Amino acid sequence: MANLTRRRPSSFDDMRREMDRVLQSFFPANAGGAANAGGDEEARSAVWSPRVDVAETDDAYQLHLDLPGVSSDDLDVSYQDGTLSVSGERQMEQAEDGTSFSRIERTYGRFHRSFSLPQAAHADEIEASFDNGVLSIRIPKTPQSQPRRIEVS
Repeated sequence: MANLTRRRPSSFDDMRREMDRVLQSFFPANAGGAANAGGDEEARSAVWSPRVDVAETDDAYQLHLDLPGVSSDDLDVSYQDGTLSVSGERQMEQAEDGTSFSRIERTYGRFHRSFSLPQAAHADEIEASFDNGVLSIRIPKTPQSQPRRIEVS
C-alpha cells in the first residue's frame, strides 16, 4: 500500500497564489485596486476562491468560473455600483456509514469573487448560465464602446 503523506507548500504554490492575485487585479474589486478591501464581510468570510478565466471580445467581456460540486441553487450572482459579485457555498459530501477519510483535499465552504466592471460594461444586459460545473457570465459592452467603421467621403 502506498504511503500517504501531507504535501508541503512549494514554490509552485507560491507562484499559483501570485497568479491568482494578478488575475484578480484584472478586474479589481474596488477603484483603489485592492481586491475585497473596505469592509466586505462576505469576502473576508470566504473559505476558498474559484478559478476564473476572463476574456474580452469586441462586444462583450466573458467570465468562466470553475465550480464543480456546486448547485446552481447555491449560487448568487449580483451587480451593484459597478461591481459584479459571485458567491455561494460548496457543501461537503457526507461520508457513508463506516467510511472514514484518510485524506481530504477538496475545499468546501463559502466562496466569493468580485469584479469591478469597466465603464464600457452594459450592466443591464448581464447574462449568466451554469453548465457542468462552469458558471459563464457574459457582460455586453455598451454600443458606444464597440468598434465601428467610419466611412470616409
